[in-house]
Amino acid sequence: MNPASAPLPPGVLSIALVSEHASPLAALGGVDAGGQNVHVAALAGALADRGHRVTVHTRRDAPDLPDRVTLREGVEVHHVPAGPARPVPKDRLLPYMDEFGRCLARVWRARTPDVAHSHYWMSGLASLGAARELGLPLLHTYHALGTVKRRHQRLADTSPPERIGCEIEVGLGCDRVVATCRDEVAELIRMGVPAHRIGVVPCGVDTERFSPVGPVAPRGPLRYRLVQLGRLVPRKGAAVSVAALARLPDTELLVVGGPPADRLDADPEVRRLRDVARDAGVAGRVRFTGGVDAGRVPALLRSADVVLCPADYEPFGIVPLEAMACGRPVVASAVGGQLDTVADPGTGRLVPPGDPEALARTVAGLLADPAARRACGAAGRRRVLSRYGWARIAAATETAYCEVLDAEPATTGTG
Repeated sequence: MNPASAPLPPGVLSIALVSEHASPLAALGGVDAGGQNVHVAALAGALADRGHRVTVHTRRDAPDLPDRVTLREGVEVHHVPAGPARPVPKDRLLPYMDEFGRCLARVWRARTPDVAHSHYWMSGLASLGAARELGLPLLHTYHALGTVKRRHQRLADTSPPERIGCEIEVGLGCDRVVATCRDEVAELIRMGVPAHRIGVVPCGVDTERFSPVGPVAPRGPLRYRLVQLGRLVPRKGAAVSVAALARLPDTELLVVGGPPADRLDADPEVRRLRDVARDAGVAGRVRFTGGVDAGRVPALLRSADVVLCPADYEPFGIVPLEAMACGRPVVASAVGGQLDTVADPGTGRLVPPGDPEALARTVAGLLADPAARRACGAAGRRRVLSRYGWARIAAATETAYCEVLDAEPATTGTG
């Protein structure tokens, strides 16, 4: 008998995670590769550590990818043939979700998991029909909401026009929404998702890899270093950090993320940020690393005096947790999940989004006070250890699965 199809021991769940565009195998730093990839990979591993069997279903985006790949013991990645076998921007994937869902139904009919957990709205849409057909419990995590994106990006929002309606359909049709922060719960309730169908389980962080102890990336000759880490897209607020740097003498800004270093010159966002830096008179104090291997990230964070997270909006935001786990103070915009993760003034500071003057003033206060930076770093490490380790997140997620499995079948208003 195939071990994958053999009956599981009592208490061991067969779990299907669906992440249509964010593969746990993807290199990080690209436009569509960031926190969700990290979240899905880490959650799958932490659930496997609890003894469960996990399959991550993600879209095949290259012709040479095998059908299935073992990510680690207890975790398998299934490449779903839906759409062309090449990279497609996530905002153009909706036409392939029916095909994705039909493939899920075939796979789940042959090897039915105990529970499915979809990640991002299109994964939810693809999973909904298959889960209904098989009577399979379905939980859903949005990672980002179209209502918030449209509110902030307006005409620059490239999401399909159907997105918000589909998100509502998923929220009403699944058995449980697993939100990542309180701000998201409020938004979902405004969208019409009943509060009793929503629970909160935050994202997590690897507290062993992200630790105050370990290598520190070399620094330049300036006295202070600020680090901003993440995808290089306008909403992440790197332009705010660059503008703030003009008010922070003897300080360098390291911007980590984006395309590989050898393609930085061709990247539109890098070119825009370099123009901002030149206009602000700080071009010589801003350095772009490009996308870096995940193994280098902790050393880069440890090299910072302060880590900046000044996004215009942030559905959750893993970088503050990674910085806090490394014992570094965080200055973040007071939006989304950062309202939950960054304790002001304990672990860092919260500032209004889009305000370079407020960011500079707050950072300057921390740079001038080494004792405050050390206290914030130590408190941040304690906060992460007590709330955001992946073992704790996996246990909370497992509890959500068991609550849905133990409940009577949900009756929804969708048909």
